[in-house]
Amino acid sequence: MKAQRISKIEHGTPVSLIVNGQEIQAQAGESIAAALLAAGQRQISQNSKSRAPRGYFCGMGMCFECVATVDGVPNVRTCITEVTPGCVVETGS
Repeated sequence: MKAQRISKIEHGTPVSLIVNGQEIQAQAGESIAAALLAAGQRQISQNSKSRAPRGYFCGMGMCFECVATVDGVPNVRTCITEVTPGCVVETGS
């Protein structure tokens, strides 16, 4: 395989979303988990028994570590859910 330099990265349209009452900026087309990580939020939820922090882990919707409430719907896997303008995210952190 030959190494190649990526000449240009296309960014999505900037959008805003509300996370725990705070507005953050994201790029259209990226996952909610990616937007949270880009905003510096590593903990997305916590274990219901031990209260240990949980966050972005598998990135493909299999582990359920990144669940949050999105637009009033609980247990949404943020790693496979795209950001929508104005969406409201409530993390368990």
